[in-house]
Amino acid sequence: MPLTILSDADVRTILQSFAKEDVVRLQENLAEALHEYSTGTQDSGCCSSNQPMRTVLSSANQTTLFMPARTGSTTGCKIVSLTSSSDKKASLSSSAASTSSCAGSTSSSQNPAASINPSSASSQTTTPKGCLTLLSSTGTPLAFINAEELTAFRTALAATFLFSKRARAHSIAVFGAGKQAYWHIRLALLLRGEEIHHVRIINRSFAGAEPLLKEIYTSESWKGLRDANKKLDFSVLSREYGEYDRLLKEHVRDADAIFCCTPSTSPLFPAEHLTSHEGRKKGRYLSLIGSYKPHMLEIHPSILQQAVAPEHKHHHHRHAEKSGVVVVDGIEACMKEAGEIIQAGLTGDQLVEVGELVMVKKAVMKEVALGGQGEEGLKRWLREGNVIYKSVGLGLMDLTVAEDLVSFAVDRGMGVTVNEF
Repeated sequence: MPLTILSDADVRTILQSFAKEDVVRLQENLAEALHEYSTGTQDSGCCSSNQPMRTVLSSANQTTLFMPARTGSTTGCKIVSLTSSSDKKASLSSSAASTSSCAGSTSSSQNPAASINPSSASSQTTTPKGCLTLLSSTGTPLAFINAEELTAFRTALAATFLFSKRARAHSIAVFGAGKQAYWHIRLALLLRGEEIHHVRIINRSFAGAEPLLKEIYTSESWKGLRDANKKLDFSVLSREYGEYDRLLKEHVRDADAIFCCTPSTSPLFPAEHLTSHEGRKKGRYLSLIGSYKPHMLEIHPSILQQAVAPEHKHHHHRHAEKSGVVVVDGIEACMKEAGEIIQAGLTGDQLVEVGELVMVKKAVMKEVALGGQGEEGLKRWLREGNVIYKSVGLGLMDLTVAEDLVSFAVDRGMGVTVNEF
């Protein structure tokens, strides 16, 4: 059986070629695998009992993750390393700090802050380096894939699953400007591009977001997404801007979806932006994928605590609907590794796996058990309520997407093929 080898460039080329229908198909395959992970028996290839917890090796400046997994047809392991970077903590320059672009034109304003708040991001980069090895059910090597682009894509693919069900997607806010931010923005536009008018990128420095913004506006691979909606505009907000605090509050409050894509060790915005009376008037989708250790977090724990707190039967204010649970990719993994979950003191009963929501009847049973209104209440919450999704990543996600990726590569004659490996 031939072995397929895909470089990072190969993976990126394939992923960038995807149209909406390709993304939807991959998302459906991933959703089915996650459903089996959450509800399947040991005879099911993707069930949780066939997915070992990842092993972590840490040193002073590097964290290496070993993520074994199994599907119904393949077994594999992804190995990735995240390296500390001291220059990530370098002081920010007071150059142009806020840029807004619309319909192909760009304008910028200079107003450096008198004092710059310290960065809340950790010294870990969000771009893991490594590879994924894919074996057949009989142990025959099938593929060897660079994992850098794959990891960012599969994370965004899972995070946009619930986003695609939302009733409103007029404005999205994205924290970070690396590969994760790149793929969250790209997939959001592929899935809901005709509805999105504002993409607000919030980053520690304008310089750090410049490469992303440049690619969005100059790359041929983004042309279709740029031209699909003439009302679409992109903006960058950084801490260097003098009115950062005011605009941060506006962006968070205005957003229909917030994608947090940074390895932060402290909240990216004040909790009261969402927990106050004004902040709770509107339902939002909030995705947290950047933190993966107990000391890391992207939002204040009080936001999660409010999300799971029992709803008062009598109140004088109208707030967006909530379910009493936080959605996660895997309960066991998030209870051990997700800083937001751990620091908020949440229990397993206050978490629901995204795989359970794929099968509405099972999700309804859990929703009713928590005092909800059944199927209509669940659908209304997913479409209009406050939904928080937390992911630390599962090896199963990598294998599921890798299988589809190899299939695309073989059909298109991409990568390197080693016969009789």
